[in-house]
Amino acid sequence: MPTSIHRPLPSRSVPADRPNAHAGRARYGLTVLTCAAALLLAACDKEKATPAPVVPVVQVVEAAQRDVPITMEWVGAMDGNINAAIRPQVTGYLIRQNYREGDLVKKGQLLFEIDPRTFEAAVDEAAGIRAQKVARLDTTSANLARIKPLAEKNAVSQKDLDDATGAFQSAKAELEAADANLKTAKLNLGFTKITSPITGIAGIAKAQIGDLLSPSGGELTTVSSVDPIKVYFNISEQEYLKVATAADAAGKKAQDVPLDLILVDGSIYGHRGKVSVLNRQVDVATGTFKVASLFPNPNNLLRPGQFGRIRATMQVVKGAVLVPQRAVTEMQGKFLLAVVGPDNKVDVRPVVVGERIGSEWLIAQGLKAGEKVIAEGTQKVRPGMTVQTKPFVPAAPAPGGAGKAASAPAAAASKG
Repeated sequence: MPTSIHRPLPSRSVPADRPNAHAGRARYGLTVLTCAAALLLAACDKEKATPAPVVPVVQVVEAAQRDVPITMEWVGAMDGNINAAIRPQVTGYLIRQNYREGDLVKKGQLLFEIDPRTFEAAVDEAAGIRAQKVARLDTTSANLARIKPLAEKNAVSQKDLDDATGAFQSAKAELEAADANLKTAKLNLGFTKITSPITGIAGIAKAQIGDLLSPSGGELTTVSSVDPIKVYFNISEQEYLKVATAADAAGKKAQDVPLDLILVDGSIYGHRGKVSVLNRQVDVATGTFKVASLFPNPNNLLRPGQFGRIRATMQVVKGAVLVPQRAVTEMQGKFLLAVVGPDNKVDVRPVVVGERIGSEWLIAQGLKAGEKVIAEGTQKVRPGMTVQTKPFVPAAPAPGGAGKAASAPAAAASKG
C-alpha cells in the first residue's frame, strides 16, 4: 500500500500593518462622531443664543376732531391814527413847558410858551400905525365931503376934486394895510402860545427852557391820536388773493374780515379791529401790499412803535381731524401717517393735509377721528409690523419762550 505523504497546507501570512489599519478606521469614526456631536451642540447653542424679535415701543395719539378756525398771521407795527408834529411858528426864546411828557393832552391845550414881549410890542406898534391911518382917513373923508358940493357948483376945479378923492382912497387903502399888519402882529403874538391841534398822547419834548426856537429849527414834540390806533402790516399777493377769495365766498369784502391783535406777551388784545386802508398798488421791491388796520384803544394801552401779530380768521372748518405735525412724514411730495390698528399692527397710509394749526396739522382725507397715529417712533416701524404702544407725551416748551408759528411771518410794515 502506498504510503501517503502529508503535505502541510501553506499558511497565509498576515501583513504586519493590518492591526494598525483597524485602529485607524476606529479613530476616524470616533473623530467623525466627535465632530458631529460638536456641530450638534454648536447648533443647539446657536439656537439658544438667538433672541426672539423685539417688539418696538412707539408713542401714539388719537386723531382729534373739533371745529377749527383757519387763520393767517402777519407782523404789524403800531402807529398813531394821527401824528401831529408840534413846531414853533415864530422865532423866540422858550420860557415855559405846560404839559407832562407822555400824558394825554386835549385839543387846544397849552404845551409851550415863547417869550411874548417882542410880539406884544409889535402889536402895540401896529395898533398905533392903524390909529394914524384912521385919523388920516377921517381927514381925507372930511375934505372930500366939503369939496364935492363945491365941485358941483364949479366953485373948485376938477383937479381939486380929483386930489381929494385920491387922498381919500389912499388913506382908506393905508388903513386896510394897517389892519392887516395889526392882525399879523396879533397872530404872531398868539403863536407864542403853542397848543395841541388834536387830542392825543404828547411825546417827550425835544427843546429845553431857554432854547431859541425858530420855524426852521425842527419839531418840539409829537402828539399822537391813539384811539383808535393804527397797525400797519404787509401782505403778499398770494395772501391777498386768499383773503379776498375767502371774503367773497362769505359774501363780504376783504376789508370786512375781522382782525385779532396778538401782543408781544402772547395775549390776545380785547378789541377786534378791521382793515382801514389797502394800498393802491403792490410794492415792486417786496411784492407786498401795505395794509393799515384800526383797533379801538379806549384805555390808551397801545402806543405807537409797539409790535404785534395780526390774525385774520378766514373760515371755520367744522369737525376737522387733527394730528400733531410730528406725526406726519413727507416723502417725495406725499404725506404719510403711520396708523396703529386694534391689533397693534402698523398701517402706513397716504393722507391729504390741509392747514397747519399751531403744532397740529389738519388732515383733509385719509384719516378718521379716533384712529391712533404714531407721533414718536415712526422711523422704527414698517407696514404690517406689530408694535407696543404708549401715550404720546409732548415735549415741554422752553421756559420763557413762546411756541413757534407754523410758518415764518413777513417782516413788519413801517409807517413810511
